[in-house]
Amino acid sequence: MISQTMKGHLILLNILLLFLLFPLCIPSFLQDQERDIIVELPGQPSHVDFDQYSGYVSVNQQAGRALFYWLVEVPKSSGPESKPLVLWLNGGPGCSSIAFGAAEEIGPFHIQPDGKTLYPNPYAWNNLANLLFLESPAGVGFSYSNTTSDLYTAGDLRTAEDAYVFLVNWFERFPQYKHRDFYIAGESYAGHYVPQLSYILYERNKGIQNSSINFRGFLVGNAVTDDYHDYVGTFEYWWTHGLISDSTYVTLQALCDFESSEHPSKECEDVLDVADVELGDIDPYSIFTPTCNKSAAESHRLRGYYPWMYRAYDPCTERYSKVYFNIPEVQKALHANVTGISYPWETCSDIVGDYWADSPRSMLPIYRELIAAGLRIWVFSGDTDAVVPLTATRHSIDALNLPTVVKWYPWYDDGKVGGWSQVYKGLTLVTVRGAGHEVPLHRPRQALVLFESFLEGKAMPSKNKETRLWETHTSAQLHASE
Repeated sequence: MISQTMKGHLILLNILLLFLLFPLCIPSFLQDQERDIIVELPGQPSHVDFDQYSGYVSVNQQAGRALFYWLVEVPKSSGPESKPLVLWLNGGPGCSSIAFGAAEEIGPFHIQPDGKTLYPNPYAWNNLANLLFLESPAGVGFSYSNTTSDLYTAGDLRTAEDAYVFLVNWFERFPQYKHRDFYIAGESYAGHYVPQLSYILYERNKGIQNSSINFRGFLVGNAVTDDYHDYVGTFEYWWTHGLISDSTYVTLQALCDFESSEHPSKECEDVLDVADVELGDIDPYSIFTPTCNKSAAESHRLRGYYPWMYRAYDPCTERYSKVYFNIPEVQKALHANVTGISYPWETCSDIVGDYWADSPRSMLPIYRELIAAGLRIWVFSGDTDAVVPLTATRHSIDALNLPTVVKWYPWYDDGKVGGWSQVYKGLTLVTVRGAGHEVPLHRPRQALVLFESFLEGKAMPSKNKETRLWETHTSAQLHASE
């Protein structure tokens, strides 16, 4: 008599034999996943308990555009199949989500100073959700286009459309994520990418029951949001933090057209140069922390979307990324650079950023529509960032004229104030005390607390047990506001 266990083994063996004899019977998506699985990264720590995949997804066959992704799943011991999926985008425009989001912020590994070995990030966000990092648009990082002009004509519209096509095709490759709760997160100029992509998903999901892309909401940090209010808030931050003189503050207000940051006047650029000198040799992305020692060649400032905005935060960790992701063995393990791109992998693309095309002045109309649709929307801000500062974010949110559900209050982590929060009808604002432009880089533990609260749809934690009833009440109000 054959036991049930033995029968099960025989059935499995027969299935495996069929796949070996008739490989074409294997579903194509399984073949694609098998091709994309990362066996092991060079310098990776031992005892890694989660799966990783990376590779390319075509978004425009005629132009030859393909975007590079890196999926990091939740540890197997925590049940990745029951956890949501979160797409992470960095901004610039022109900066890599692999370089910043994955390698120095929320990914499972950070890079050692030798540029060759990795160490575990104890506050990695894949402890709570499956993370999908995307290098976007084509021309950024490992993402490419066979049409050279694409690198000189990228803009908001095409970036959003390509990202949407990427998602549609990616979900076909990974159908196990269909219908799973799906969120989008990002920072900086992703303050444009995230709501624009969110809007496309919302519009194209209309009227579809049980959509395969179960989009639930978004989370953005130190986000470029509205030209006018970002200008007002940034100059205000510089002045109130003693970074510029009274006279320069007055002149900035007089000469800079707050309605248009993309093409500032010559007079505005001149006074911005004065402000730049007055700021001195500080890290504007984190004004109270030391700068990384730079050579003269590295210290030049690359202005990004805003005239005062350096394209990428440049602590020493960025140097480590430039070394690691240009190692041929690393690229092979990631299934990257399969076309043999002629230029080295860079953390940010100067061509894409310098030639950026369309860029709407405000994301607030999209916020209004998505708030009305009931999506979960959280905005967070590190309060030591002078590039897209908290004051800019607060001015933009104030312009929405949302009713307050929970008044401004301090939130706590490990008995200490982690920042402050205010809940509006349809939107939650969270500040992170002592964090710069890249909140998870400077305050990784507090950023993980923030991420957990966002996923659970709960108010940021309050001080002690005596206030837990109040916290529960605010969480209920929070759900009611969504």
